[in-house]
Amino acid sequence: MSESTFPTTASGQREILFNAFDMNCVAHQSPGLWRHPEDKSRTYNTLGYWTNLAQTLERGLFDGLFIADVLGPYDVYGNSDEATLKAGTQVPTNDPILVVPPMAAVTENLTFGVTAGTAYEHPYSFARRLATLDHLTEGRVGWNVVTGYLPSAARNFGHDDQMEHDERYNHADEYLDVVYKLLEGSWEDDAVVEDRENGVFIDPTKVHRIEHEGKYFKTPGIAFTEPSKQRTPVIYQAGASTRGRAFAGKHAEAVFINPPTPDLIKATTTKLRQAAVEAGRDPYDIRIMSMQTIVTGATDEEAQAKYEELASYTDVEGGLVLMSGWMGIDLSQFDLDEPLGDVESNAIQSTIETFKKASGDDENPWTVRRIAEWCGVGGFGPVIIGSGETVARRLAEIQDETDIDGFNLAYHITPGTFEDIVEYVVPELQKLGRYKTEYREGTMRNKLFGKGDHLPENHYGSRFALRNRQLVG
Repeated sequence: MSESTFPTTASGQREILFNAFDMNCVAHQSPGLWRHPEDKSRTYNTLGYWTNLAQTLERGLFDGLFIADVLGPYDVYGNSDEATLKAGTQVPTNDPILVVPPMAAVTENLTFGVTAGTAYEHPYSFARRLATLDHLTEGRVGWNVVTGYLPSAARNFGHDDQMEHDERYNHADEYLDVVYKLLEGSWEDDAVVEDRENGVFIDPTKVHRIEHEGKYFKTPGIAFTEPSKQRTPVIYQAGASTRGRAFAGKHAEAVFINPPTPDLIKATTTKLRQAAVEAGRDPYDIRIMSMQTIVTGATDEEAQAKYEELASYTDVEGGLVLMSGWMGIDLSQFDLDEPLGDVESNAIQSTIETFKKASGDDENPWTVRRIAEWCGVGGFGPVIIGSGETVARRLAEIQDETDIDGFNLAYHITPGTFEDIVEYVVPELQKLGRYKTEYREGTMRNKLFGKGDHLPENHYGSRFALRNRQLVG
């Protein structure tokens, strides 16, 4: 493994990447903490919330802001949306894409990963929105590809239920083919000539129809946008099931994972890097970001006291609402002290797999109560509590133990979580030589890999680029 396969700091040590994890809603991962007097997530529907957050993150040299999304309420728990409405668990939720341009306008280097599903919007219109966002951010955007997991979203788009889990990925594979063809294979780089003397703005011979006709989509025409800086924005993905890993190996340039223990993080990371190899790529062509929540302060004691105060605001039923949606299981039907046992799900299968593998021993199984308590501060991911120095050393240890590239940092309160990380953790990571002291120039893709703006030649999507002359149906 060469040093060039992952980012290094000026001291030559492996760099830890940071994403902030947020959602255009109230109390994203910590149900109940919207009640905390210092939490500002209630102002999610204002421009000021997002622009202030972006400036805070850029001051802390965060690599990106990762914005989650769902298209329906969490109504698996109790077979109703009553509990999720009461708890405000990811409802109401606004569009994640619309908040990015104002944040880009007040920052220079922060990148933005936006979540958008493949199930309910046609790739032709979505490719235009994605390209527009890449234009407006000057190439600082990535697309988190999701296939969907909430039955409520399927029903509200006129379906009885979602497609079966693996079929959703088959559908998404073709969806990406259409997006690649539009963004990579329709317009030549110099198609826009702006010939004022002859009155020709675009050379028609340099704009090509994609003529796509597949199982799910028929798109014959040209892309409706000219090429943006990255052409195809960075492809992000969050599925860690067996089928999800195969999808990641083929498409993903960055992956968000959320195992709760270092052993499981390492196992997932190893499988993802192997999936990249099986797709003909380098194992480090994928940047892997593990979900993490940090509670920090000036001292370990201060951080512990802060955690205990935060935990007093948690909403147990709200946690079970979220977990029911993620797992595809109505947890209201179980006794609180009942073990999870063997279940099957058509939702996020990696969530089920993770809990089975992390169940511990027979004396400490994953009961419904334990799941609820786990979700209280920080949602599904693990929590580190301590001073900036303690947290920094633990983050470095986790990276060394698991081979991840960085962390997707969920908040307990916002923007306080991120302000604390910038104040206490970032300087300590820099002292360890594990965190950047300045940004790399360029687009999101170049910041992540340092190899230019466009999809590399060994990426599946590059076969659709005009330079490779492989525009095939």
